[in-house]
Amino acid sequence: MTASARRPVTAPLVALVLLCTLFVLGTPPAAADSIRDQQRWALDAINVPLAWETTRGAGITVAVLDTGVDADHPDLAGAVLEGRDLIGMGAAPGDETWASHGTAMAGIIAGRGHGPGRDNGVIGVAPEARILPVRVLLEDDDPERDAARDARRGALAEGIRWAADQGADVINLSLGDDSESAHPDPEEDAAVRYALSKGAVVVASAGNGGEKGDPVSYPAGYPGVIAVAAVDRSGSRAEFSTRRWYAALSAPGKDVIVADPDGLYYAGWGTSAAAAFVSGSAALLLAAHPELTPAQVRTLLTTTTQDPPPGGRSDALGAGLVDPAAALAAAAALPEHGAPPASEAYADAHFGPGPRPDHGGGGGTHWLAPVSGVLGAALLGVSCWQVWTLRRPGRAGRR
Repeated sequence: MTASARRPVTAPLVALVLLCTLFVLGTPPAAADSIRDQQRWALDAINVPLAWETTRGAGITVAVLDTGVDADHPDLAGAVLEGRDLIGMGAAPGDETWASHGTAMAGIIAGRGHGPGRDNGVIGVAPEARILPVRVLLEDDDPERDAARDARRGALAEGIRWAADQGADVINLSLGDDSESAHPDPEEDAAVRYALSKGAVVVASAGNGGEKGDPVSYPAGYPGVIAVAAVDRSGSRAEFSTRRWYAALSAPGKDVIVADPDGLYYAGWGTSAAAAFVSGSAALLLAAHPELTPAQVRTLLTTTTQDPPPGGRSDALGAGLVDPAAALAAAAALPEHGAPPASEAYADAHFGPGPRPDHGGGGGTHWLAPVSGVLGAALLGVSCWQVWTLRRPGRAGRR
């Protein structure tokens, strides 16, 4: 992992996808009190303020399977439950490589801000939801990353099952493997199905391979997962966002403001963020309608999107830009005790149309062959982030 030389007022936040390179950008520092203003575009784009007129996510638990979550961050005070560390090695709280990505995702989902009126810092899509942190991998620049990967194969599957057993309503997987050796892992596939059977909505990043041939990414490609593509401020597909059959819908994934354990705020890109926005949206929907099943949550979210592509969906954007306010309105209009049916195609197993033969444009079904291959290949890389410091000029940042 490399980064360009630091400039005085900027610093990169570590990327967590294998082979991703960071570059420091010459972006002017921002005042602390403007963080909320800078993050507002993403919340406004998916109509979160309107959704808050109905619910802010109270009573819902979102499991964040990631690199850990900083429970002491002021924007997450009171939001983080006691979780589980399935790695047991690497950085510890207070270390430079501790829980950056996981904290960023938790903030997007359930950040509560801080200061008088909680008007400072980051506020999440579902600011009254709770975060259940499950550490399933290390930050990419943790010196023990490779050793932990080899020692803790199977951590993702175990983490999904554990989160489901703890009663998680939503499981956020802002991570993925789209390397050449990526393949569906039977244990992970079974863990996803187990979580769904327990009533947990499972959300994952679609992948950041949009400029690298759109390789299939797991866990996004597992049946039942709500895979999320990324869009920019214009609502167009972000150039890095993977285009695949499994894309269910899209959400902001570029120029997204995130919190970090180091006390700074960063702007970054990646389908990681997009998945977190959808997990927060699912939390809002379940807070108002806890009776909904995972398939029904998916149906409501995908049938109420903004700007659906021609034909109703595309591999680039799924069904369109998520709109939790519209999903809440649709759910409220259902007959008493009623709920939308699950998707007709693969209703019991897969929310998307499933893999189909390649007719050009990147990748087909050849990825099925490695199922019987070596399961110890590269396990996971968290969806890539490219970031720069937005406050505290002069403080040294990460490499």
